[in-house]
Amino acid sequence: MSWKVEVDGDTCIGSGMCAALMPEVFELEGATATVVNGEVDPDETVLDAADSCPAMAIEVTEKGEVIGPRP
Repeated sequence: MSWKVEVDGDTCIGSGMCAALMPEVFELEGATATVVNGEVDPDETVLDAADSCPAMAIEVTEKGEVIGPRP
């Protein structure tokens, strides 16, 4: 089982919180973050990155269901 991770480049403000938490998944590319690896093994830190995004630009899904950011 894996999770799909996406960053909405139009919403991202480039705070770098995600890249600081999970540099193996996210990187800053110019003024926005991008996903280095869009398919990841389940990891609580990926959800923490989605929860910490000030622009709510990160979405984590499992089998098509959104699991992050958490409410």
